[in-house]
Amino acid sequence: MGTLGGAGLAAAVAAGRARTLGMEGERRASQAPSSGLPAGGADGESPGGGAPFPGSSGSSAVLQAEVLDLDEDEDDLEVFSKDASLMDMNSFSPMMPTSPLSMINQIKFEDESDLKDLFITVDEPESHVTTIETFITYRIITKTSRGEFDSSEFEVRRRYQDFLWLKGKLEEAHPTLIIPPLPEKFIVKGMVERFNDDFIETRRKALHKFLNRIADHPTLTFNEDFKIFLTAQAWELSSHKKQGPGLLSRMGQTVRAVASSMRGVKNRPEEFMEMNNFIELFSQKINLIDKISQRIYKEEREYFDEMKEYGPIHILWSASEEDLVDTLKDVASCIDRCCKATEKRMSGLSEALLPVVHEYVLYSEMLMGVMKRRDQIQAELDSKVEALTYKKADTDLLPEEIGKLEDKVECANNALKADWERWKQNMQNDIKLAFTDMAEENIHYYEQCLATWESFLTSQTNLHLEEASEDKP
Repeated sequence: MGTLGGAGLAAAVAAGRARTLGMEGERRASQAPSSGLPAGGADGESPGGGAPFPGSSGSSAVLQAEVLDLDEDEDDLEVFSKDASLMDMNSFSPMMPTSPLSMINQIKFEDESDLKDLFITVDEPESHVTTIETFITYRIITKTSRGEFDSSEFEVRRRYQDFLWLKGKLEEAHPTLIIPPLPEKFIVKGMVERFNDDFIETRRKALHKFLNRIADHPTLTFNEDFKIFLTAQAWELSSHKKQGPGLLSRMGQTVRAVASSMRGVKNRPEEFMEMNNFIELFSQKINLIDKISQRIYKEEREYFDEMKEYGPIHILWSASEEDLVDTLKDVASCIDRCCKATEKRMSGLSEALLPVVHEYVLYSEMLMGVMKRRDQIQAELDSKVEALTYKKADTDLLPEEIGKLEDKVECANNALKADWERWKQNMQNDIKLAFTDMAEENIHYYEQCLATWESFLTSQTNLHLEEASEDKP
């Protein structure tokens, strides 16, 4: 039987018949989540929490994806729902764990998601200047109770290139699993400087989320390269990187991948056609939301900068108006309180909503890459079947190769279908939570500003009434 991506996926069971896959290399008790979602829901939850989404039984399940539609001028937002019918995912089931520790880890993920055995923190960015380059490293602290780790706590420093290496190794080992995205290497021109404190902090948070999403993934968390990334010292990691395939081998893989993509897939399964359509639509909508969110934040910042000037102006004005001193000072005080409320709302926007939306912009790009890799695997199988049909190659070896490729395609498809369900749960929970929190923050902001000005107007009204009563004979 063929294997997919080395250690990672323990087994895949096809609908109607069981098929066991032999694993090459060191076995790591990695588990793939069951993609079947029986009536009543699944146990997996997003990092942010929230109730799981119910699945369906039968040969297919209708998945609802709420996305945002915008007019061409982007002035109005209209929420609509689009049906995306995907095939039932119940054909994929994980093999039982091979060790007591792995069984415990599996039980924790499925039944007690709040009990974790791997905690990762990314902090303390540090600048390094050499004669060749300037770069930033981040401290990574790992605490774990897993038996496969030599210690319960590790501390290493990693730079951005190391994170890129890890992402590449995960994609190589698990080509059809949805790997969490990394923040971009370079930022948009005109936003902030590369080593600006705000940029470094934003990247630190994104790297922290990247590692923790991997740690929470039921398969990726047991990847050997991930363990090495968390535990190896700098020289050990550098030595491990050199053990990968050589330049010629990588070039050969690239050539085969390009040839497969050029050849294309003749008969992509309907469920993956639906999945691809969903990804394209999701990518369009989430990019528009990201663009509008950034515009809103920019306008909010301009409004805040302008409003800050009005408080001091009213204080100066009060110095030249003896009859309006108290009133003008009260206005300045109200403006100051509104400025603080606006600043707090901007902080919530930049820390809660913008990073979530932009992360899923990057996820949409990752999903397109996953679909391409799945198609490449199927295209390789199609080319072998075509060669056998037209006897373009050694017909004695082709049947065996085709059998291995069929297993590889089946494993890749099942892995993607299972991870797809998990990703959609997390995506819906994350985006819903981000927008709900932002809406609550906006309500609190407007209530606070309204109460501030109502208090001012009430005091002014009472003052005028007292003055009017005193003027009466």
